[in-house]
Amino acid sequence: MVDPAPERRGPLHGVRVLEVAGIGPGPFCGMLLADMGADVIRVDRPDGHAGNPVSPSFDLLNRGRRSVVLDLKHPEGAEVLLRLAETADVLLEGFRPGVAERLGIGPDTCRERNPRLVYGRMTGWGQDGPLSARAGHDINYIALAGALGLMGPADGPPTVPVNLLGDFGGGAMFLAFGVVCAVLEARASGQGQVVDASIVDGTALLTTIVHGLRAQGLWGDRAENLLDGGAHFYGVYECADGRFVSIGAVEPRFYRELLDALDLADDDEFVRGHEDRSLWPRLRDRLSVVFRDRTRDEWTALLSDRDVCFAPVLNLDEVAVHPHNRARETFTDAHGLLQPAPAPRFSRSVPGTPGPPALPGADSREVLTAAGFTPAETESLLSTGVVLDRTVRSY
Repeated sequence: MVDPAPERRGPLHGVRVLEVAGIGPGPFCGMLLADMGADVIRVDRPDGHAGNPVSPSFDLLNRGRRSVVLDLKHPEGAEVLLRLAETADVLLEGFRPGVAERLGIGPDTCRERNPRLVYGRMTGWGQDGPLSARAGHDINYIALAGALGLMGPADGPPTVPVNLLGDFGGGAMFLAFGVVCAVLEARASGQGQVVDASIVDGTALLTTIVHGLRAQGLWGDRAENLLDGGAHFYGVYECADGRFVSIGAVEPRFYRELLDALDLADDDEFVRGHEDRSLWPRLRDRLSVVFRDRTRDEWTALLSDRDVCFAPVLNLDEVAVHPHNRARETFTDAHGLLQPAPAPRFSRSVPGTPGPPALPGADSREVLTAAGFTPAETESLLSTGVVLDRTVRSY
């Protein structure tokens, strides 16, 4: 692996992560760490791409990694992973509770070989509790955390927010945060630890502000509150061309600016409507009529330069060419694939361009050699099928 220039290494340069392949939040956590300069080695499965429907060449969640294909069900498979863990700072796994232990690669076994190892565990329900052994997906976890019930219209079912809120927001980001915290602590104490990241726990934490508002009596049923579309000045409106704009004029000065921009500054009902919640449903209906008078791009031309907390709702074909995103280089065309650039930004330890998605087994020999396996050991593991090389098997 070519060592990047010091100014393009990223703040996690020198941190080695062993990621046992999974789907969803585990890979996204590995991507975040790799984006920041960590050396992430992905341990893929012999039976393909870990059940992922996305082709490996297009799986951007696996960007910036090296990959070794290892059969953990083979009698020698666990020993290979344990040797790899000896040189790692972090191990990530997303099995159901108890599976890693049954495979012989649980945290106690790994930390016997490497006491400084941070062992990151990603699950939906958590490592314990009545539901811990049950199957689930993002929608189930955010439902139990109370987040799903916050979203959607008052007269319909909750709106499903893709899988961004649970898998990636409540899951992967909290796992990444947790393992970086634990790595910092291990450097001071010399001892690793287990990080139990549950999507339910993380998503529940994301709702903290709502609990505070509710305790104060400022949060009621769905779609009648300040930040859930209940307020006419915080929501999404359809335009004349069927596209949409977003308005977030929460503070009084932004609200006054919005009314002025819409020629509603002298409308008594709108003036009173910022504070009078009883008017919100009617004023939302009135604004819906106003915004249907022009196209999305016409509203963008009118409102973009005013402090009304406005943005057009863009689709995925538009985001990379928007002037703001283009100026910030929020998206990058790396290795022939348009994708979001690493975030956040750093003034000194700047992350480099993300590497391509890891192809399963593409780095098997290199990874084993770097971990201290002799050429004879490597050839033996390849010949017995404990480790697979991409040149041996097509994926």
